[in-house]
Formats: sequence, C-alpha cells, structure tokens
Amino acid sequence: MAVNKVLKILIISMTLAACDPSALGGIIGTIPVAKPPLSNEDIIAGLKEALKVGAMQAVSFTSKENGFLNNTLIRIQFPEDAQKVKTWAMNNGLSGQVEKFEANLNKAAEKASAEAVPVFVNAITAMTVQDAYNILHGQQDAATRYLRKATGAELTQKFDPIVQKAIDGVKLTSYWEPIVTAYNTSTMFTGAQKVNTDLKGYVNQKAMDGLFFYVADEENKIRINPLARVNEILKKVFGSLD
Repeated sequence: MAVNKVLKILIISMTLAACDPSALGGIIGTIPVAKPPLSNEDIIAGLKEALKVGAMQAVSFTSKENGFLNNTLIRIQFPEDAQKVKTWAMNNGLSGQVEKFEANLNKAAEKASAEAVPVFVNAITAMTVQDAYNILHGQQDAATRYLRKATGAELTQKFDPIVQKAIDGVKLTSYWEPIVTAYNTSTMFTGAQKVNTDLKGYVNQKAMDGLFFYVADEENKIRINPLARVNEILKKVFGSLD
C-alpha cells in the first residue's frame, strides 16, 4: 500500500514536471523520508547515555554548596511529623535553633548526594536491551522510574552511613536534640505525645527525592528538546521519537 502510494506521487510529479520542471523539486520535498531503524545497540547506548547525563547533572546540582538549602524546589524543611515541635520551639524563643537545624538538614543531604555517583553508574551499567526499549517507548519519566527502582534499596543502604556521618559532621543533632528534649519535657504538663523523629531516615529520603527530581527534569529535557541532546547518540535515539 505504502509503495503504491509513493509510486503514484512520483508519476504525478513527473507529469507535472513536464509542464513545469520547478514543480518536481517541490513535490519530492514533500515525500516523507523514513528514518534509519535503530539497532539494539543504539537503543541501549542512547538510554544509558540519557541516564548518565541525568544522573550526573542531578548529583552536580544537589551536592554543591547550598544545593539543597538555597533551592526552593528541593529544600528540606522541618520534618513533617514534627511540625508541632517547630511551632512549640518558635513560640518558646528557639527560632534560631530551628533555623540552624533546617540549614544543617540540607547540608547533610548535600554531602550524601555527592556519594550517589557509583550507585547510579552500577544501575546504568546493568541496564538490559529490554529495559532500554521499555524506557524509550515508555512514559515521560520512564528512565527516572527505572533508575529509582534499580537503585532505591542500594541507595538507601549506601546513604545510611553517609547521612549519619554528615549528620555528625554538621552537628545536626546538637540543634535537634535540645529542641526535642525541651518539647518532650513539656509533654509531661501538656499531655501531648512525645516525638522521636528518625533524622537519618528523613534526610536519606529527602536527599533521594531531590536527586531524582533533577534526574526527571533532565530526562524530560532530553525527550522534548533537541538542544538538550548533547551528543550524536542522544540525537539519534531520541530524535527517532520526534
């Protein structure tokens, strides 16, 4: 069917060209040119490169000084399940402690993010052809979903000691413990429930959220913006979807 259609177009164009030679070039220009098929090697190389670009950019954005703290998109706030502690602290002259606590939450996440590269590299290296094909033809954030699923458990495990070291290094608990201790002491009189927030788990999760926010952002750029395809393999693989 497609071959017959192209032949008909050529016959008509040749007939018109007999009357007006300039018509032939214009008509041939309208004939769609098929893009060369992608090999499995192209697909997996392109998807690995896309993930590599996204992962490296994410680490670069989040691990730099104040990468979390000064970024309203990923800045880590006071733990959600301890907002009542923040309110109590602000009302009892501890606003300075709260500010220092939040600043150090973000510094801990920045230090942890810097160590994500080898975990990402391992997951990207392990990608199969089927993984790559599914990602290429999947949802807009399919690559990000793959990377998070592939690295989630390992990233949590790897981040635990890193986050703990970061928490200790920025003396996070020195700001947290006085606030929580004072609040928990007050519950003897208020009857409120005491708070025991897992800072390591909280920072770990928020650090990963910030990382994958930027992985997804880079993936989206590569999918929709040809200018974000910074090398030939990205242009070839993602250009096939345009």
